Amino acid sequence: MTLEVAINLLILLAIILANLPWLLRDRVFLIFSRPDKPFWLALLEWGVYYVLAMVLARFVEWRVMGNLSEQGWEFWTTTLFLFMIFTFPGFIVRYNLSRYLQAGR
Repeated sequence: MTLEVAINLLILLAIILANLPWLLRDRVFLIFSRPDKPFWLALLEWGVYYVLAMVLARFVEWRVMGNLSEQGWEFWTTTLFLFMIFTFPGFIVRYNLSRYLQAGR
């Protein structure tokens, strides 16, 4: 796997993981069923998915490049905010757009 393919797959996976807590209203961690997931639980799930995405990114970095680079707090802050930006579509659909869709029925 080349570095370019690995980066594109990681970005796609991060976008999917960032939106899962908001789009799957009745599932927690894709396993547990809950009729209406509260906000705090979706936020906790989102945080776990962020950690999972970063662990996977570090693993891919090690496999593709052969070593791990030292990362400071700036890197982790940037990736956290990038993950927040990735979650924007799912959050809007869950908390804003669904009200308008239900009101139109």
